[in-house]
Amino acid sequence: MDVIGLMIGSEEMDASNGATFDRRNPISGIVATRAAAATIDDAIAATDAAAAAFPSWSRSTPRERRLILSKAADILSAKEAEFAEAMAAEIGATPGWAHFNVMLASDMLREAAALTTQITGEIIPSNRSGSLAMAVRQPAGVVLSIAPWNAPVILGVRSLATPLACGNTVVMKTSELCPRTHRLIVDTLNEAGLPKGVLNAVSNAPDDAAEIVEALIAQPAVRRVNFTGSTRIGRIIAAAAGRHLKPALMELGGKAPLVVLDDADIDAAVAAAAFGAYMNQGQICMSTERIVVDEKIADQFVAALAAKAKSLKAGDPTAGETPLGSVIDATAANRIGQLIKDAVSKGATLVAGGGIDGTIVQPTVLDRVTSSMRIFSEESFGPVVSVVRVGSEDEAVRVANDTEYGLSSAVFGRDVNRALAVARRIESGICHINGPTVHDEAQMPFGGVKESGYGRFGGKAGIAEFTDLRWITIQDGPINYPI
Repeated sequence: MDVIGLMIGSEEMDASNGATFDRRNPISGIVATRAAAATIDDAIAATDAAAAAFPSWSRSTPRERRLILSKAADILSAKEAEFAEAMAAEIGATPGWAHFNVMLASDMLREAAALTTQITGEIIPSNRSGSLAMAVRQPAGVVLSIAPWNAPVILGVRSLATPLACGNTVVMKTSELCPRTHRLIVDTLNEAGLPKGVLNAVSNAPDDAAEIVEALIAQPAVRRVNFTGSTRIGRIIAAAAGRHLKPALMELGGKAPLVVLDDADIDAAVAAAAFGAYMNQGQICMSTERIVVDEKIADQFVAALAAKAKSLKAGDPTAGETPLGSVIDATAANRIGQLIKDAVSKGATLVAGGGIDGTIVQPTVLDRVTSSMRIFSEESFGPVVSVVRVGSEDEAVRVANDTEYGLSSAVFGRDVNRALAVARRIESGICHINGPTVHDEAQMPFGGVKESGYGRFGGKAGIAEFTDLRWITIQDGPINYPI
């Protein structure tokens, strides 16, 4: 089997000690990818290459960066079949999920290309006579990008596109669970014409992740860190970034609530809930994990949602016969099974699904979930949705906010002003009225509150994350000094 090497200074190379690691298909257990397992010396070499490329790339024109990012979007779209094959082999993804990943990631590259002429500053009136005061945004330096496996093309591209558009150079630490998929992104951008060393990629064995990340963050040339992944790992990375005083952008876990008010369009709410709960087997940070429904319509809603869930099936994505595929590994399947078992043992009603065969988990609905059950508060990250019945609008808001997370949310109700009032009270970075919790657009400010992280990807918000805002003055005329 060919080994996917490291990408350092635009050259593919083996790990300095020759080490490799294997990523296995979650369903068959067959080796899907063999990749170089970087050493700390390799990680430092990647950072040095990015630092060497920074002076020239940071001075490149918006047109140069725009052309490369636009070309990369076209190349990415043309590689859809390669991405689908890699995602199926490495993470058990369906062709539909791969197609959606490539489509949105291409949009992100085009949006980043458009951002190159929006990195603007301002003239600020000065109290000093004859002084022209400017606020100017400049590239920060080397950016360390760490993206997860669950939406590998979307989140991989997101971790790179805006940093590059702003004139930064990048070291990408690829995911141990999808090194080939992430490497395809790096290859795409380099094929589009990135100069030598602007984008580097380091893959690592799972057991080496902590020391590799620590070494990368510690490098003086690294000026920004962006991470998307679990809250548990996010705490570790944020702590390391804090020790080295490196600004970090964190998009972490979620437990997204979908509130169904008593005047909601039930068919629309069910369709959104099923999409949000089961798309990519519920392995999305925005996945609908809790449905908070008014008890006056709860019976009707639950019956309709159970019927929808039963109409969906999970299976081997390579067969192309089911809309849902595999969860990431047997550990995840077992954890999901334990959450279901705990809820049922404490009084929840299993109204659909519950079947688990290896890493194939059928779409599941649990009704009458309460705060005594683990699934009420723990992120399932699987195709399981909990229904919590409430008696009032105020109780609905309280339950929606009864979580450590705060990434995405949704509210369904025909009275839009009422639904908007509820949305304003929900503690989340994102809220959609009469739409699913799973929704992303390249130009929107994307991020969470509470333990879902801080900072924002997307659009002009992303520019603020990946540039330094400097105050520069030009003095025209004498200054009267007091001494």
